[in-house]
Amino acid sequence: MSQTLDDPTVDLPDIPSDVTPEQYADILRSLSQASVDRHFDAFVDVPWDHPDFQVRADDPRWVLPADVDPLGAHPWYRAQSLERQIAIGQWRQANILKVGLQFENILIRGIMQYVFTLPNGSPEYRYLTHEATEECHHTQMFQETVNRIGAPVEGMPWLMRKIAGLLPWAGSAVPYAFFIGVLAGEEPIDHTQKAILRSSSDLPPVLSRIMQIHVAEEARHISFAHHYIRRNAPRLGRREKFVMSLLFPVIMRVLCDVIMVPSKSFRREFGIPRSVMKQLWWRAPESRERLQELFGDVRMLADQAGLRRGRLARLMWRLCRIDGRPSRYRSEPPVSFAAQV
Repeated sequence: MSQTLDDPTVDLPDIPSDVTPEQYADILRSLSQASVDRHFDAFVDVPWDHPDFQVRADDPRWVLPADVDPLGAHPWYRAQSLERQIAIGQWRQANILKVGLQFENILIRGIMQYVFTLPNGSPEYRYLTHEATEECHHTQMFQETVNRIGAPVEGMPWLMRKIAGLLPWAGSAVPYAFFIGVLAGEEPIDHTQKAILRSSSDLPPVLSRIMQIHVAEEARHISFAHHYIRRNAPRLGRREKFVMSLLFPVIMRVLCDVIMVPSKSFRREFGIPRSVMKQLWWRAPESRERLQELFGDVRMLADQAGLRRGRLARLMWRLCRIDGRPSRYRSEPPVSFAAQV
């Protein structure tokens, strides 16, 4: 069904730190109802056959936006011919979408592992099966775009693809760590897509549409992960909480690199100097700032869940280079962006 995309976060409930089981159930019912009231179909709500939605090799709107993508602003990229900038842009966007659908495939399987363990009457069951349904549509939407771009992208690095079959078992074995991993996969893509949609860049309609749909529905998914982590943090044992406080930033950083850092095949395909890749991911001051900006919401969540306390926990955030100021509220724009509007 065709829908207009409003602000996807305004109707989502907040959650107090001392939430009761009844309050948590009400929140899940609200999220479930939101999935009923506002949802999208990959082959109904994207007009794939419309002429404007065709992917063309001469479309300059595929040039990477300099104000959002690190490579798009680099002098090496700007010095390339328009044709080559378009080809690089299409490959980069296709690979991010491929990583996204691979991650969501793992997420769907992990959710099914988790809900298999839930008792009758659990409000988590209904909401999470809504989320899995929506993620299935996202994988279809992303794969269709990758197919139309036609770039031979592989998505995740080789090692991640090899262990992908094992990761869903975390949904039932270590669910708290699993939902931290869920958030680690969702936040970088969501943050980047919001930044692209907020920018003044003229995007290809197909890319703009699938980003709009993904951001709208991902707001619910991220909301649930935040709720789950905050609610269950007090239920962790002292030792488990200490371990989670150390693993939290590590999981975030590892999955961020899987999603955001282009593969070696990308560098070989377009002859990108190794020095450029290292500078952009993440040695240059601007790139380090961008890396920190990705996790403002996550730092806020870690503080609320008591998972960023203690010297060792804070040291781990610094070592992972994702420390910094926490967001004041979810989806707060970066300071650099806010100063421009």
